[in-house]
Amino acid sequence: MRIGIIGAGQLGRMLVEAGYPLGLEFRFYDRVADTPGGQVAPIVTGEFDDHARLAQFAKGCDVVTFDWENVPVESLIPIAKRVPVYPRPDILAIAQDRLLEKTLFRDLGIPTPAFAPVDLRYDLECVLDRIGAPGILKTRRMGYDGKGQARIMKRKDAAAAFTSLDGQSLIYEGFVRFSREVSMIAARSSSGEIAYYPLSENVHASGILDETRAPARYPSLERQARRHVRAILERFDYVGILAVEFFVKDGILLANEMAPRVHNSGHWTIEGAVSSQFENHLRAITGLPLGSTEPRGHSAMVNFVGAMPTRAQALAVKGLHFHDYGKREARPGRKLGHATVVAGSAKDRDRSLARARKLKKKG
Repeated sequence: MRIGIIGAGQLGRMLVEAGYPLGLEFRFYDRVADTPGGQVAPIVTGEFDDHARLAQFAKGCDVVTFDWENVPVESLIPIAKRVPVYPRPDILAIAQDRLLEKTLFRDLGIPTPAFAPVDLRYDLECVLDRIGAPGILKTRRMGYDGKGQARIMKRKDAAAAFTSLDGQSLIYEGFVRFSREVSMIAARSSSGEIAYYPLSENVHASGILDETRAPARYPSLERQARRHVRAILERFDYVGILAVEFFVKDGILLANEMAPRVHNSGHWTIEGAVSSQFENHLRAITGLPLGSTEPRGHSAMVNFVGAMPTRAQALAVKGLHFHDYGKREARPGRKLGHATVVAGSAKDRDRSLARARKLKKKG
């Protein structure tokens, strides 16, 4: 079976690395060939809106998936008429628009921060009357890893925030004074089988995931997360991996955003779970039984953003699993790799995590 992956970043690369032991074949589609994915599997180059080129790419595939949620939905719909595309384009369309995403959460009864659309400066004034400040003004589309956002801490900040994002469809979200951030990753197969990974606890820096610890032992939050994630999976007859990020406030989960793909907060599963999120995504979209999501111990992952430690520095840390994404250029805010530690106890895990943190450089 050959799997086509649209987008050839580090997530696509890790999908291929998980799929080769299963006897699967892969090909990528991306704008350029010099990508993390292009280093491990054949790649076809072209623009994401070149429907003819994409159709030619899909001809040689049994199923198509993606590693980047900003692939144009209009480009996936024609492909889906020829070969299965998982996750389906309709869920991707919602995930690409923060207003549609938050509306979905509300319609499914999933708590979420207060929100409202903003198209005009006047709209923002009306929303501030209703929701108040502080809050965050965001672009509805294309923003990720902290991009496309402006904080409004006081009402006087509104004009500058709107000007910085003017010309785009916006959404205003009330600020949540949360106690922690968590995420849940789940896989659902075409037969309806669902497998949940343990809840993960996350720390962000400048809007980018900095580190993850799992499993997060909060039974009540775990039950809430499973219920909310299941509602989304079943609403869309979902196939593949889905990640949902939550804020925790007063013991209640508030859904922040979802990603219909393998997710950064699940990288710990490569070494820390019986079957990784990447393997289970492939199992789900190819109709194979899902693998066990049981943790192998207590895990932690740190992201290397903007700068990488040397291999010698990283591999000198006992028990550390080092992942270099093979990106040729380092620049501020760019994810270049990660490291994972797995231990028999949370205490030992946190000691190893402290050593892994020392490898991080500012970039």
